[in-house]
Amino acid sequence: MTDLVDYQLNDGVAVITMQNGKVNAMSSALFVELNEAFDRAETDKAVVILAGQPGIFSAGYDLKEMMGGHDSIVSLLTAGSTFSRRLLAFPMPVIAACTGNSIANGVFVLMSCDYRIGVEGPFKIGLNETQIGMIMHHVGIEISRARLLPSAFNRAVFNAEIFTPEDAATIGMLDVVVPAEKLIETAMAEAQRFKGLKLECFTATKLKARKELLATLDAAIEQDAKDAGSR
Repeated sequence: MTDLVDYQLNDGVAVITMQNGKVNAMSSALFVELNEAFDRAETDKAVVILAGQPGIFSAGYDLKEMMGGHDSIVSLLTAGSTFSRRLLAFPMPVIAACTGNSIANGVFVLMSCDYRIGVEGPFKIGLNETQIGMIMHHVGIEISRARLLPSAFNRAVFNAEIFTPEDAATIGMLDVVVPAEKLIETAMAEAQRFKGLKLECFTATKLKARKELLATLDAAIEQDAKDAGSR
């Protein structure tokens, strides 16, 4: 599609690959192109595999934009939160192919996908906001509350604990971990399994199960914008 996002459609499966620099920084431009790719996948009625680059899924928000002043912060935060909300409500299954490290908003994107596959290796996955002097936003707290095991919530959200892929799979950030050379093969196999479902039933059940979470996120997105405006 563009320099930031690649879109490949094959047999009803859309592989959407983020390719924004060495750390796949989540910038405003990246979110625009990710949304365009998901628009296309929705039109194609495709199961989606959302992937990073070898060794990195995403290190989170683009720090240059986060240092760009109030309007830049609010715009980027809203774009990221709205994208996560879109993933949680997307009408087709979304599989995350976590290709390596994933930090901060990279993890929120992972936790917003329907099935998350990580790779073995010395990779770091976690929420480092309080470690780097940031207060966790409402959307991040609510996504974490919904997807993490209750026993891991404090460790991840308050304590900024960083996990190995294997540990991330035990607490809810990932679902399964495979050798790197098996990642795409595993994701494709899972996509084919999803294609075998009655997808109208999948979508209706997904939206029914997440109705309260989606409403909570809508309120949280508004509150985060207000909070940013008061600082």
